[in-house]
Amino acid sequence: MVNVVMFGIKYNHFLGGALIVKLIIGNKKYSSWSMRPWLILKVKGIKFDEELSVLNFATNNRHFSDFSPSKKVPVLKHDGMTVWDSLAIMEYVSELFPEKQLWPDDLRARAHARSIANEMHSGFLAIRNEFPMNMCRKPNVVNPSPAALDDINRIEKIWAECLDMYDGPYLFGDFSISDAMFAPVVNRLQVYKVQCQPSTIRYCDVITELKAWKEWDRAAHKEPWIYENAEI
Repeated sequence: MVNVVMFGIKYNHFLGGALIVKLIIGNKKYSSWSMRPWLILKVKGIKFDEELSVLNFATNNRHFSDFSPSKKVPVLKHDGMTVWDSLAIMEYVSELFPEKQLWPDDLRARAHARSIANEMHSGFLAIRNEFPMNMCRKPNVVNPSPAALDDINRIEKIWAECLDMYDGPYLFGDFSISDAMFAPVVNRLQVYKVQCQPSTIRYCDVITELKAWKEWDRAAHKEPWIYENAEI
């Protein structure tokens, strides 16, 4: 079931199937933080109830306070629990479904994966601010600032090291939380036509070929909402 909440009004669309957890997200066109847990749930085959709460910048997304302690998306609801923040949600799901292997099995690889996931979570502010995620942007070049260029170089180094160390096709062999954390960067590199290393381009192609990525992208292109402040 997909629920769409638009300015406090809920619209229900039934997809069928058992519902285990509910994930509340923002617009698929723009919400990079929503994309992360949505992708891992889809790729790992974890059934969930999806609710879209439409962004409303005019009210500073005041309606998010109805379900989110931080007044932000995404939010996970499960068995009376409310979990907010993308990485916290994915960690919770990892413990809820250990058989789905959201992190690498190996202790050292898992520590490495958590390190880069948390680096993405807390850093790379320049590329985030200069290149906001926009699934429907017509690709064209926006020149990065020196700070954003430093972010891009660091991301490329992380990806190259992981792909070499763990033999791909994903950062730690199989798709993991780390891939989900960096997935919005793939959109940014492509729609702002950032010049990248061959290994970066190959990894971006692997991510965009995911069935889940394509599903998210199709839904984003069907959304009617356009926000000029997100259209760089």
